[in-house]
Amino acid sequence: MDIAGRIDHTLLKPDATEKDIVALCHEAVKFGFASVCINPLYICTAARLLHGTSVIPSTVIGFPLGAALTEVKIQEIMAAKAYGAREVDAVMCVGRAKSGDWKAVKRDIEWMVYTAQSAGLKIKIIIETGLLNQSEKQMAAEIVRDADADYIKTSTGFYGGATVDDVRDLKRWVGPSVKVKASGGIKTKEQAMALIEAGADRLGTSSGIAIIT
Repeated sequence: MDIAGRIDHTLLKPDATEKDIVALCHEAVKFGFASVCINPLYICTAARLLHGTSVIPSTVIGFPLGAALTEVKIQEIMAAKAYGAREVDAVMCVGRAKSGDWKAVKRDIEWMVYTAQSAGLKIKIIIETGLLNQSEKQMAAEIVRDADADYIKTSTGFYGGATVDDVRDLKRWVGPSVKVKASGGIKTKEQAMALIEAGADRLGTSSGIAIIT
């Protein structure tokens, strides 16, 4: 199984330097990772370094809280496209979900998906499983599915990591039309394999090299 080709080589630390991003991109090309996932500040650098390779430059939207206004997230997506991103990982409005305001959650996700896909970007919606109960996870998954997002993503990694149970549940709820990205706390090959077997199509991790070597 090609684990490397499923990994989003990730560096989202606030103190990451441009030198760190350059190294990350070189590593992604060397090991054949699917993408690099970085903060928007450096997406132009990544897009330039990865041009002509198979590695996708991707960035995050509304990260890590999901608490930005939808209109601001839309502007972030458009700027990410302008600076060379080909995929975006966008955080839903978790606070609205916890408040039971699913109409607002639905609007937020639908607008982000529409904006990204209209710009030719693939979009992964982060639902932050570590902050949701089971019924909230299912409701979020169904909204992501109905919005025709490309991926549903478990978490930012800031509030708990990916679990096999969550991946299996999300895959069941979104069905075949939406892929699943597991993210957060993935550090070993055994974890990676278990998540893939549960239904994960992508893995977001900063430990990609350790996992495949």
